[in-house]
Amino acid sequence: MRNARRFFLMLILACLLLTGCMTGGGTDEPDTNWVSLSDAPTLPESLTTNGSDVPTLKVYDVSKEKIVEMDLEEYVEGVVAGEMKNDWPIEALKAQSILARTFVLKFCDSKKSRYDGADISTDVSEAQAYAPENINDRIRQAVRETRGIVMVSDGEYPQAWFFAHSGGKTELPSVALDYSQGDPEYLQVTESPDSDKAPDSVKEWTATFTKEEVRKACADSGLKIDTVNTVERGERGESGRAKTLKINGSEVSAPSFRINIGANRLKSTLIREITIDGNEVSFSGSGFGHGVGMSQWGAYGLAEQGESAEQIVEYYFSGVGLAKMW
Repeated sequence: MRNARRFFLMLILACLLLTGCMTGGGTDEPDTNWVSLSDAPTLPESLTTNGSDVPTLKVYDVSKEKIVEMDLEEYVEGVVAGEMKNDWPIEALKAQSILARTFVLKFCDSKKSRYDGADISTDVSEAQAYAPENINDRIRQAVRETRGIVMVSDGEYPQAWFFAHSGGKTELPSVALDYSQGDPEYLQVTESPDSDKAPDSVKEWTATFTKEEVRKACADSGLKIDTVNTVERGERGESGRAKTLKINGSEVSAPSFRINIGANRLKSTLIREITIDGNEVSFSGSGFGHGVGMSQWGAYGLAEQGESAEQIVEYYFSGVGLAKMW
């Protein structure tokens, strides 16, 4: 009888252990790759820290036309409020906070602001969007709960690229950004579960331009032509994004063309169809933004699925680590 009871207890224990393995326990999902400070990059030499060991930034505020000093966490609040709507899922806001913090440290470590005396600016053509007027308690919570956390790759700050909507897949920087320094290992073409709550205008769109607008955008991108006869997609990346366009049979950089013709009108280089009707050229496509790094609507979708900010970041940036710098 005693042996039977012992066997029964051992059978229950084995079932519990097996159930634990099958239902998660961390086995289906890799743990966050936390990096120790000894393996993390140092703070940029140009930055000083305050009494709480948080870096202090000299930010050129384009709306005030002057340099404003603030700690980095305060700056990140303004960036997150400028880059995402302040009512989005908290884990998406937290993922954006980690990227915004990494972005500014990478910028200060490797670039110089175009505004004399500033570490960085609120000029979106130089850095990140900035809208302190949109800061609310959710933004403050997202920044507070990720305080000091940045991405790390091989002891350096990685390129913390992000954009609005993927149209289904992300792309390599060499294709979507004319990036010539080699595609980093942490950025790969990735299926992106962008939320269905994204507006239809970024899921599918059509943009129409005059032939003169197309000709001028080509000229600004380095291709001189007298008139526009034909427009086709040229070389494409794995996601389907155009790396080049063929205008009258000659190639021009698609990312450069998009910027020069208007990135808010030609919303991405994930172009499905190009048609010419009289004096007008129409592009139909999907997504919004360059397509490299984290899709913001993808972060929204992953947060809806219950993913944490750390998991969202590691979904889009393969193999990166996270370090709490302060």
